[in-house]
Amino acid sequence: MREEEYMKMALALARKGMGTTSPNPMVGALLVKGNKIVGKGYHKKAGQPHAEVLAIEDAKEYAMGSTLYVNLEPCTHFGKTPPCVDAIKKAGIKKVVVAMLDPNPAVNGKGVEALRKAGISVKVGLLEEEAKRLNEAFVVYMEKKRPFFIVKAAASLDGKIATKTCDSKWITNEESRMYVNKLRSTVDGVMVGINTVISDNPLLIPRTARPKKHPLRIILDSRLRIPLMCDIVKTSDKYRTIVFTSEDSRSDKENRLKSMGVEIVKVKKDENNRVDLRSVCEELYRREILSILVEGGGETNSSILKEGLLDKIIIFYAPIIIGGKNALNIIGGRGIDFLKDAHKIDITSVKRFKEDICVEGYVHRNY
Repeated sequence: MREEEYMKMALALARKGMGTTSPNPMVGALLVKGNKIVGKGYHKKAGQPHAEVLAIEDAKEYAMGSTLYVNLEPCTHFGKTPPCVDAIKKAGIKKVVVAMLDPNPAVNGKGVEALRKAGISVKVGLLEEEAKRLNEAFVVYMEKKRPFFIVKAAASLDGKIATKTCDSKWITNEESRMYVNKLRSTVDGVMVGINTVISDNPLLIPRTARPKKHPLRIILDSRLRIPLMCDIVKTSDKYRTIVFTSEDSRSDKENRLKSMGVEIVKVKKDENNRVDLRSVCEELYRREILSILVEGGGETNSSILKEGLLDKIIIFYAPIIIGGKNALNIIGGRGIDFLKDAHKIDITSVKRFKEDICVEGYVHRNY
């Protein structure tokens, strides 16, 4: 078997931790000796043993003289668990193949350097792009000091997410909605604007049997208009909920919401008197929120795009046409004047959910 195949297996192992490892990255490890897999492991949850340690434990004495395939550079620092580099050296592993360096400044390059100093052969960069894509949220969190933003929308073929009367249930089919529910259980937070709360009264939880986790529910509400009897507020004692509001919002309603289990965070306003998204990002970064699924309306989507925060899109198109200049669009706001200023999307996949079409891609960056 070729090295690429072993690394693909390590990546597949890492993917098993999707939705449960945050704020840590997903990591899988494979030990190979004499063209035979002797040990494997993956990081299951923050605070639990790392993939490399589990693979070594699985291999037992066969770890001696083996080659380790791992999708992320082994750590060198003490966190909630001891350094993986020490375990690798102690096990007598002779070679380590790493897909990508760890973007965490506490590790970046130090793990590879420590292994080489110990006389262990190290190869870096095998299937690097695949490894970066797997841990894209962790990479953005470490490099840009903010969460990774995914905008998800359900739209008609003409790009409308609701009619002029705000009717939007349901544009897409049940299969598409089930996919979104599974997606919710893999992210750290789900975000909407206050208009979505008022018009749709969503719960913003994964509606699946035994979801991997319930993401933090994040509401952008500059004037604290959130209804006390909406489903989000009524369930805030069960599911973590943060409402970001302005510094001059109503204190009487703030106290009432707090008593019902809602966390209120005050931030400054932007030039449009909405909550400042950069300030929101700073607060979420501090709370170790790595990934956010944005399920708001066109105005929220527009603000995130305008601020340069949008990383990924997932748009479900249903085979219907809504029409009307007053129907709601995927992206609201003022829009652009010239096509040369349009935001370009790198499409990575197009899938079918029965009659619905799902398009996924990344906002193209020139840096």
